[in-house]
Amino acid sequence: MVRRVKNQRLASVGYVWVFASLTTPPSAKAHYNRQRKAGNRHSSAQRSLYNRLLGCSHYRPTTGTPYSENTTSPALPKLELAIAA
Repeated sequence: MVRRVKNQRLASVGYVWVFASLTTPPSAKAHYNRQRKAGNRHSSAQRSLYNRLLGCSHYRPTTGTPYSENTTSPALPKLELAIAA
């Protein structure tokens, strides 16, 4: 009996989709970099980004909201360090 863990065609398309998205939207590259800084390997960071993109592509049509870069990946607040005197 063959056990199928994942849909290989969907995984292949996801790999190409993530690879292409790393160059265009800045939020995708930022998500990937956050995953890498968290200690994840390249493939794990790619899977995380793929899951995020897949979730966004499923959520938008089901709720009827248009795609917006700001609502999909809002800018993270910048932390300012206080200088001790």
